[in-house]
Amino acid sequence: MIPTDEQREVLERGFHLRRFEDVLVLEYGSSPRTIEAYGRDVIRCAAFARSQGATDATQLTPRLLREYVYTLRDLGLSGATIRRNVSALRTWFRVLLSEGLVSHDPTERLETPSRWRTLPEVLTVEEVLRLLVAPNLDEPLAFRDRAMLELAYGAGLRVSEWITMAIRDVMLEESLVRVMGKGSKERLVPIGRSAIGALAVYMRELRPTLERGEGQGILFLNARGAPLTRMGAWKILRKYVNKAGIDRAVSPHTLRHSFATHLLEGGADLRAVQEMLGHADIATTQLYTHIDREYLRSVHRSFHPRP
Repeated sequence: MIPTDEQREVLERGFHLRRFEDVLVLEYGSSPRTIEAYGRDVIRCAAFARSQGATDATQLTPRLLREYVYTLRDLGLSGATIRRNVSALRTWFRVLLSEGLVSHDPTERLETPSRWRTLPEVLTVEEVLRLLVAPNLDEPLAFRDRAMLELAYGAGLRVSEWITMAIRDVMLEESLVRVMGKGSKERLVPIGRSAIGALAVYMRELRPTLERGEGQGILFLNARGAPLTRMGAWKILRKYVNKAGIDRAVSPHTLRHSFATHLLEGGADLRAVQEMLGHADIATTQLYTHIDREYLRSVHRSFHPRP
């Protein structure tokens, strides 16, 4: 991303790089080392922005800058170096705003490595398969438990979405479930054959025997015929995690994270995964891709003969 001299001249005009350097020298009194580092950081960002179709500073958006910061991470730069880059970008836009060269600051919500979130551990595909077959079908509530686990992983649901799903929200013929997510936002999520089969058996064979007039139309009921609670769902999951021999912490959200990670590892489109998860901002979904890249780098370091 380091530009040639000719490219640098174009970037300096469109992104006001000379003016930025002048302000650092004359008004901020920055040290030569800071001026050199910030200048290098900002021109690298400008080169990246131009490669993405932006021709001047007014076209830089929060999303584009976020992509740039993640690109720095993918290049293997240290957290300290990335934090300095973010600091340079913030100073740059503070200068541009004060000079009236831009009308907004896209760096306001730009995260630094110290604030990047990490996810709970993601299960491997093999571990998920062990978990899904853990319910012994001779047990009284096994059909419910198998259906619940298949749906939770198969549709990437939050635990609140498992336990509030109504019977009418399950559309087996269309291979869909209707999910009421955060902020009462409704979405349709496809489900596969395994989840469809498990749900069909539970709804036909077991749920009618659990219903005693207190089910409120909710899909998953406890042994007393009342809607399953969040704590009840946690206990059921913990039971089968132990039974499957998975020796680490697994929460309902672990199944959701595993769903998203396995889709993206298989080549799924990021926006399709965003829609299925019900994320308002695609940046939340992008987190999975960057964690996956971190995993790939760790594998490379561990096993490549020339890491």
